[in-house]
Amino acid sequence: MSALVSSSALAGTFVYVSHAEDGDIGAWSMQADGALAPLARVQAAKVVMPMAVSPNRRLLYAASRSKPYSVHVYSIDSGTGALKPLSTAPLAESFPYISLDRNGRFLFGASYGGHLVSVNAVGGDGRVLAEPLQVIPVGRNAHSILVDASNRFVYVPNLGTDQIFQFVFDEKSGRLASNTPAVAQMKPGTGPRHFIFSPDNKFVYLLSELVATVTTLSLDAKTGLLTEASSASALPPDSKLQPGSPRPHPRNTDNDIWAADLHLTPNGKFLYASERTSNTLAAFGVDAASGKLSYLSSTPTEKQPRGFAIDPKGRFLVASGEKSETISVYAIEQATGALKLLQKYPTGKGSNWVEIVGFD
Repeated sequence: MSALVSSSALAGTFVYVSHAEDGDIGAWSMQADGALAPLARVQAAKVVMPMAVSPNRRLLYAASRSKPYSVHVYSIDSGTGALKPLSTAPLAESFPYISLDRNGRFLFGASYGGHLVSVNAVGGDGRVLAEPLQVIPVGRNAHSILVDASNRFVYVPNLGTDQIFQFVFDEKSGRLASNTPAVAQMKPGTGPRHFIFSPDNKFVYLLSELVATVTTLSLDAKTGLLTEASSASALPPDSKLQPGSPRPHPRNTDNDIWAADLHLTPNGKFLYASERTSNTLAAFGVDAASGKLSYLSSTPTEKQPRGFAIDPKGRFLVASGEKSETISVYAIEQATGALKLLQKYPTGKGSNWVEIVGFD
């Protein structure tokens, strides 16, 4: 890398994209203007999909959904962004979503096909222990799992039963116990999928795959229980898409709503959601006090955009597409939240999950 390029780089901001069909992970260094410089790809295994970064940003975890189901752990070089394989451990099921607790000591997994969640202990060196601490049956099609900022409450949206399972988490033992009530019931046929927390941990924003709504739920800091507050559609008013239903499906789904992922800017001002049938990213304005969302616009993006991410400074968004040979980098207009396409870069086959790690 030339001195000119390295001096213009953000102090170590790196982009990682899992390539399901190639079975590896692509890496890029992000420059101050959002431009990406490619780094070496690292091997994982076929159908590598969900990824998670440790709280100290030194480790990247990537789960493979081909048998034998496993999690690959890599160290992240904070200076160069290079990934170095550390270890591989078995997982209880095929997980479309993995995450870590706030101390990086436990790895959570949610299984769509297995209708379960699991917890594995993580050693001090970042290695995942082979035997899960817990494997817990939940509703149909568990699609994501995250712990809140207090590290006390864990939530699991279940697409097939339109529920969010609510757990209390013991950060010492790593064990999950059902909250009371154990589930928050969502509207029938919505298909709750991915979710995120507001920066102040007062709200959960939940994306429903089958109708492309983002629902705001208030989070009770004492009990950890969720209460639905409001909802907004991620589809343009003139959209002709119809509500979907849980997949795999025997019928034609070409016109089905198929929402995938959502992320907030670090300052909590703007939220974005991807919809795979229309290949778009929807932008919302966020009212911090009420958590209410206002639909702003939709931007065309990569084909079948399953995953995207926002850089830690909230200046750029990187989107991947499972049926696309490129990833797109957008500048986020700081006043309006509008996305401006900066550049597309070649990527691997089946690109589906994006993580961005910053060290400045």
